[in-house]
Amino acid sequence: MKIGFLFPGQGSQSVGMGKDLYEKYEEVRNVYKKVQEITGIDIAKISFEGPEEILNQTKYTQLAILTNSLAILEVLKKKNIKAEISSGLSLGEYTALIYSKAISFEDGIKLVQKRGEYMQNLAPEGNWQMAAILGKKDEEVEELCKKVTKGFCVPVNFNCPGQVVVTGDKEGIEELQKIAIEMGIKKIRILKTSGPFHTEKLQESSNALRKELEKVEIHKFETKVIKNIDGEVYTEKDDIKDILAKHIISPVKFSKGLNKMLEMGVDTFIEVGPGKTLSGFIKRMPTEKEIKISNT
Repeated sequence: MKIGFLFPGQGSQSVGMGKDLYEKYEEVRNVYKKVQEITGIDIAKISFEGPEEILNQTKYTQLAILTNSLAILEVLKKKNIKAEISSGLSLGEYTALIYSKAISFEDGIKLVQKRGEYMQNLAPEGNWQMAAILGKKDEEVEELCKKVTKGFCVPVNFNCPGQVVVTGDKEGIEELQKIAIEMGIKKIRILKTSGPFHTEKLQESSNALRKELEKVEIHKFETKVIKNIDGEVYTEKDDIKDILAKHIISPVKFSKGLNKMLEMGVDTFIEVGPGKTLSGFIKRMPTEKEIKISNT
């Protein structure tokens, strides 16, 4: 059995997430306590009580999901459940890097706090939307976005075969929906995250985060981590700081990363964090191997 951890990103949050584990495990309470000490934010209160409009603010969402995932890792560690390789969706890549020890717990928390603040506060004004297009190949979605002329619309998350997330302004997404209907594409779902994430619109956020990354020390990897930016494993030659700065303005190649994990022999996937979204992506991956999937 070869275990791979999958760490969710923004959009997987829900009020109350992690409360049951918080009440049951001292290790979980310690993680939430450490995060509050580092950030000055009572992320337990926001996670467990909300309200939803506060939890859904990017500056809190990212920190809440990261804390939840790191807390669950402590429970898995207690039960001697470990992974040789991990991958995270967008924000989840930071969880993977902390798990691998490439970035320390404290530095990781500080970086994600700043990342969330920058992505919320430095994003350009606009009525941004994200939508999932189902049932079409990556290239077809790329072509679809190119047909949008009245607004901004680009593919940003290549999640799994038959699911690509696009982001754009309201005008761009509305035109996309009209063109999609004309092309016979009926499965489009507007998501509960909004913002021009993983596009050039966040260049200012990327520049600000790069300055924070320069303060961080990168350590030797203890486990392998898949990069979102190209779906490959991080190597010692990679400039991690540069990759993470570009991460928020570059599309997420998550599907490619899942393929890499399968190629490397992973046969047991555990989704560590809120929700079951990533487990669903694995189920759509074309493989003849018998795969075990579980989530926390």
